[in-house]
Amino acid sequence: MAPDPRHDAVEVIAAKRDGGELSDSQIDWVVDAYTRGAVADEQMSALAMAILLNGMTRREISHWTDAMIASGERMDFSSLSRPTADKHSTGGVGDKITLPLAPLVAACGVAVPQLSGRGLGHTGGTLDKLESIPGWRADLSTAEMLAQLESVGAVVCAAGDGLAPADKKLYALRDVTGTVPAVPLIASSIMSKKIAEGTGALVLDVKVGTGAFMTTVEEARELATTMVALGQDAGVHTVALLTDMSTPLGLTAGNAVEVAESVDVLAGGGPPDVVELTLALAQEMLAGAGRGDVDAADALADGSAMDSWRAMIAAQGGDPHAPLPTARESHVVPVPTSGTLTRLDAMAVGLAAWRLGAGRARKEDAVQAGAGVVWHARPGDRVREGDPLFTLLTDEPARFDRALEALEGGYDVGEGSLYTPQPLVIDRIG
Repeated sequence: MAPDPRHDAVEVIAAKRDGGELSDSQIDWVVDAYTRGAVADEQMSALAMAILLNGMTRREISHWTDAMIASGERMDFSSLSRPTADKHSTGGVGDKITLPLAPLVAACGVAVPQLSGRGLGHTGGTLDKLESIPGWRADLSTAEMLAQLESVGAVVCAAGDGLAPADKKLYALRDVTGTVPAVPLIASSIMSKKIAEGTGALVLDVKVGTGAFMTTVEEARELATTMVALGQDAGVHTVALLTDMSTPLGLTAGNAVEVAESVDVLAGGGPPDVVELTLALAQEMLAGAGRGDVDAADALADGSAMDSWRAMIAAQGGDPHAPLPTARESHVVPVPTSGTLTRLDAMAVGLAAWRLGAGRARKEDAVQAGAGVVWHARPGDRVREGDPLFTLLTDEPARFDRALEALEGGYDVGEGSLYTPQPLVIDRIG
């Protein structure tokens, strides 16, 4: 895009600072100029803060998203012999849903191009989990990705640098300027990449609760509604489920331990909440791709989802039959008193897993494949004093103390009457 002499950074910042609505040409100019380096980081920081404080209209957010998409390339899956559908989660603790979901939907006749990321802080990264499988690789060329989608039907891999490069630059800036919570910027960040990815249908899993980015239903609903509108404006069949992340998903948080739990789900077992959410998202993806008459539960029961998993892992160099890495050290936390587990806080568990080495504080940090937390009861379960409540896993025993600190106050054992079950799927938007 050629430089536009009608605009400059100070003028655009001032317009939003004063509560104004940015024009299409202002948005096009500032996103392009920032991507090219013609707008400085401190100027974009000021604009991001103005957006956080004053918001954006639906038209502004939609055009901002279009400008982010236009900063890079778009993928094209029209050559595939089956429809495409994808899922995006806003991130949580124990959220291994992509692992069983992608092969499950593929087994039902819909291709799943899942461009995923790595973990940062207390939320786990799908690529980190899969990289605990011996030989598996995250980086695929576009040609490799298309070939695998045609032959296997599912691929989980790293996004290339060509998709929405403006977002990559802005995302890093928001992280260090206190502007991460701006809904227009969150929504456009997620949706610019997903729309550029070129999938025909998209299901958004917007997490709500202590372990989620959005801690209240109202915040999550605003984000979900904004993202669904962006997808629909771009011609992508988009729906969102608001799902509970006050309690961590399943019984594990980490990398290899979550892979093992996902394989249990594909084998017809696994924790009921992981199975429930996997099936709920699968049905939404199938419906969006025009295959709503297919029952995803059948593909779990007949083993075809497991076949897809093994083919997907093998296609990316992994050995689906190889033993998964295990941590060198473990520490058991016993149940303090008999009763009912009435609360298990997702943030506490996520921080503990992170401190044990399952996550990273900075993008360049390494993660431990075997590190993590296993919990042996879920809220509503009866527990006995002295029985194992948590097993902490790490290669470095010096990490146990800080992980134990994270868990302090993160759970309650009391009378069963104090426990009120919460629905896993809170709402559907779209």
